[in-house]
Amino acid sequence: MKLSIIGTGYVGLVTGACFAEVGHQVICVDSDAQKVALLQQGGIPIYEPGLEDLIPRNVQAGRLRFTTRTADGVEGSDVIFIAVPTPPLPDGSVDLSFIEKVAREIASAMTTYKIVVDKSTVPVKTGEKVAETIKRYGRNQVEFDVVSNPEFLREGFAVEDLMKPDRVVIGVRSPRPVAAMREVYAPFEAPMIVTDINSAELIKHASNSFLAMKISYINALSVICEATGANVQEVANGMGMDARIGRRFLEASLGFGGSCFPKDLSAFIKIAEEIGYDFRLLKEVQRINEEQMSRFVKKIKDTLWVLKDKRIGVLGLAFKQNTDDVRMSPAIELCRRLQAEGALLRVHDPQAMEKARAVLRDVTYVADMNEVAEGCDALVIATEWEAFKKLDLLRARNALSHPILFDGRNLFDVAEMERLGFIYKSIGR
Repeated sequence: MKLSIIGTGYVGLVTGACFAEVGHQVICVDSDAQKVALLQQGGIPIYEPGLEDLIPRNVQAGRLRFTTRTADGVEGSDVIFIAVPTPPLPDGSVDLSFIEKVAREIASAMTTYKIVVDKSTVPVKTGEKVAETIKRYGRNQVEFDVVSNPEFLREGFAVEDLMKPDRVVIGVRSPRPVAAMREVYAPFEAPMIVTDINSAELIKHASNSFLAMKISYINALSVICEATGANVQEVANGMGMDARIGRRFLEASLGFGGSCFPKDLSAFIKIAEEIGYDFRLLKEVQRINEEQMSRFVKKIKDTLWVLKDKRIGVLGLAFKQNTDDVRMSPAIELCRRLQAEGALLRVHDPQAMEKARAVLRDVTYVADMNEVAEGCDALVIATEWEAFKKLDLLRARNALSHPILFDGRNLFDVAEMERLGFIYKSIGR
């Protein structure tokens, strides 16, 4: 099929590349001329495992191309996916100005029937507004359908999630676009759930909020585990064997971050507020997440006493492993709090240092993870990169002025770290 994707961020770029990989003809549209030029030359503006192979292969095959003109995407496709940013506003609601702008551009360019698919994460009833906008600004008054098709992609695993989805959700106002949407997703052989538009939009916010709640739940349990001498990982393993609960998202940590969970949680609370419901449960999820970071910083302060002029090495800057995304990263927040206490930081991340430089200043960026500990009073693990499990611990111990390691991701075994001579502080153990 002929498809266009408007927006080439994490969601749009992965979606376009994967659709092309299964044989669709795809046009990716972005207003950022510099980004489009980079993509046309074979460059990739984000780090996402798998994209480095998918994009060049499909560009060369003629199934994937890039443009700055929305009209090109509208004219050259039957189905148009909107995948533009929906950033948070100060009050917790969502900025829908990018969605509205694209809807107007699509409306003005349509000359034949089109299916307009909202892929961006949006509040419930946004589909109704998109349809109203297209109808209002359509120059040719042609027929169209608006569909909600929320994404469920994990950064760092987005290609895998799109190529092998556990479900595809389609929200429609009429049966007309369903056949075409089934054809779009047929190569992925995934169960498809067809609902009304409002239900589809709610599924996304409800899913992310529930996952954030699991993370806050296990982090709350980590406090109890530390106070009682229990091990939060063993507790999580025991819980996770219950099929009704599952083990995923039960890793005690610094808390959740990134561009999705914090934003979607705030948006869902605001959505509930606007219809007259106080979603106190989700407010508590937010509070636990904020307290988790404060508790970890206190653990560092209690151990090192005064942080002013202390040198601290930090491993990890991305908000999670396998991405270069530092938006609302717990690791960046931790660095800022340590800096606020007067600490001097040496930092490393396998992929995110370039993007971190724009938001984290007055730190020493170190290219080799095994050199971060040099001359430091303590070492902190802030992101769960698999590479950090291979850290040369003996070298780190000898490089530190004091063998102190704070593990915000529980990457190492407590007994082994003590055997190696570390003062080892982790979470919930």
